[in-house]
Formats: sequence, structure tokens, C-alpha cells
Amino acid sequence: MVSRMESAAATRRTVLDAAAELLAEGGPDAVTLRAVSARAGVSRGAPYGHFPDKEHLLAAVAAESWVTLGDQLDDLIADERPSPAERLERALSVLLEVGRRRPHTYALMFSAPNDEHPGALAAVSRTNDQFLAIVADVIGDPQRARPIGALLMSSVHGIVAMENSGQLTVEKWQVTGDELLKMLIDRIA
Repeated sequence: MVSRMESAAATRRTVLDAAAELLAEGGPDAVTLRAVSARAGVSRGAPYGHFPDKEHLLAAVAAESWVTLGDQLDDLIADERPSPAERLERALSVLLEVGRRRPHTYALMFSAPNDEHPGALAAVSRTNDQFLAIVADVIGDPQRARPIGALLMSSVHGIVAMENSGQLTVEKWQVTGDELLKMLIDRIA
């Protein structure tokens, strides 16, 4: 028999999954609590039992996305086979793929979480710390990891934005986003 807590956790999970799907399909405007409950197959009031409003629901989706990314970075950090530069390239490639395949989720992840959403803040902080550790491992200087990490992250943002808007094309620039990323890493490694 399923306990009440297990049932509530399953409903929360279903609501979060439905919100993530709607976000991926149509952006934040597509995520209404009514649409989420319909997608999840739960009552209209069920999402409100777990999230006071759409903002909190989207913050939870963003936090989960950061946690997933952080878990991937944990695996990457634990894998001793790639060189530090290869590890950095893989870490940034994972982020590029989120931006390419799920642009609305990517944009939500990089909207500024606030103190009302401590789960999102913690997930972002954890992932940033992991990323900076990977950068520091490449350059050998923890003090320089932050500015170089910022350079790398802002470059990934630019690549994602240009690719998603159709402005970064091989025909125009004779380079792909992946090649740009590799060039950037080669310059700092």
C-alpha cells in the first residue's frame, strides 16, 4: 500500500515533470498551473498543494535542471581518464547541449534565483563551484579560475544565443559552436 507521503511525492514529481515538458515545448508562458495539472493528469488544485504559484514551480524546475547538471559534473570530476582540458570541454559541452536542446529550460536556469527559492540558489551554487574546480584544475591557479570561468560561461551563452537565433552558421563564420568552444579552451589550457 502506498503511504500518503509516497503519494504526495509522486504527485509532486508528476507536476514537476509536466511543468518541465510544457516549458520545453512552449516556454514559460506555456506553463500555467491549469496546463500543468491537465498534463500531469491531476486535479486543478494539486499543483497548489506543492507550489504556491507558477514562479515557485518554475524555480523548482530550474533547481532540478541545475541538480541534473551538477550530477553530470560530479561524474565528470570523478572520471580520471580525461585530461583536465578534456574534462572542461565536456563540462561546457553539456551546458551547450542544454542550451541547444532545451533553450527555454536553459534561459530559466540562468534567470536570477532569489532568496525565496533556496533550493535553486543551492543548486546553482553547487554547480558553479564544481565548474570552477574544473577550470582551476586546467589553469592550475584557483585565484584566476573565477574570471576565466566567467569568460568561458559568457562565451557559452554567446554561442547558445547565436546558434539558437540562427546567427552562428558555418556558412557565415566558417566555424561551429563546438569548434569555438575547443578554440577557447585551447587558448586557456
